[in-house]
Amino acid sequence: MKFQWSMLLGIIFALIVAVFAVINVDPVSVNYLFGEGQWSLILVILISVLLGGLIIGSAGIIRIYSLQRKIKTLEKEKRELEQKNGSKKENPKILTDSK
Repeated sequence: MKFQWSMLLGIIFALIVAVFAVINVDPVSVNYLFGEGQWSLILVILISVLLGGLIIGSAGIIRIYSLQRKIKTLEKEKRELEQKNGSKKENPKILTDSK
């Protein structure tokens, strides 16, 4: 259900950006580090949204990858501890009082 709401909000956001971009079609001056150019405002808006989405998506993928690595490490540690505890349960030591 959460995925459906996320998808719905994403579609609504895309429609709002598309309508906003289509309304603004005038040419604008874009300054680069090395020069200047004339671009249609619709292209500037759409490219900016696309680059922002790619940056956020990349950050999310990096976060997911790091969490997956952490999960694998913790699962390996858990298996090792379970094996260690399992061997102790098989060979319990009987403590007796020595007098």
